[in-house]
Parts: sequence; structure tokens; C-alpha cells
Amino acid sequence: MSPDDPHLLFRHSSRRVRRTPLRDFLTKLENRVARGLAITCLITTDAELRRLNRQFRGKNHATDVLSFPPDEMAISLDRAAAQAKELGHSIDDELRILMLHGVLHLCGLDHETDSGEMQRAETRWRKRLGLPTGLIERAQ
Repeated sequence: MSPDDPHLLFRHSSRRVRRTPLRDFLTKLENRVARGLAITCLITTDAELRRLNRQFRGKNHATDVLSFPPDEMAISLDRAAAQAKELGHSIDDELRILMLHGVLHLCGLDHETDSGEMQRAETRWRKRLGLPTGLIERAQ
């Protein structure tokens, strides 16, 4: 994939993120988890996630990942960096965890309303993809 691939957009100035492996991971998620759905993922700041969260969910705070069906998501690199530090793993791993979580939402799963289906899917995919503890597991 080219550096200006429209599926992974960066609006954050950090140079700590290795972009090519993230693009490859997004492609893997599109093919394996989302079964061919072309997903656009924006990596941005807390300020932008706060604005989006307020605009679309009525919640006036930054969050780590937001999904916009059918095929878009936004991730705060600021939140990802803080969570990675707190949990003792890399920013790259945290971004992958957030991407997986967002893709599962785009696939129609919702941990706030289902009976554990999304948690089971997140755990299964996280293990297959070699990722640390997922978002839903952390919240419990």
C-alpha cells in the first residue's frame, strides 16, 4: 500500500507510530474480520475525538475509538499512547487493539447491548492476532 492510502488517515503529528505496519494490519482486519469491507480509519488527537464524541454521541469528553457505520472509525493517538503506557505495551499494539475493537463495531457487534457476543469475538480475534488484553476485558 502507498503512504497516501485513503484507508488509513493520520491527523496527528507523532512520529512514534510506524504507519506501514498499521496499514498492513488494517488490511488484515478488512480481509479477515470484516470479510472484505473497505474501512477508513482516522488516527487523530484527543481534541478531535472529543469533538466527534460530542457531535455524534452527546458526550463531551475524548474517547479512544469511535465507529461510524458502515465503514469508518476514528482513533485518538493521544488516548492510545496514554493507555499503552498505563498497560505496559507499545503504542502500536494499543492502536491495533483499538482498530480491532472499532472493526467489530463496524461488523454490527455492540458490547453495550449484546449478551457477551462482542467480548467473545474480541477475545478470539485478539488471540489469533497476537494482541494484548482487549478493551472489553479491561473494563471488567
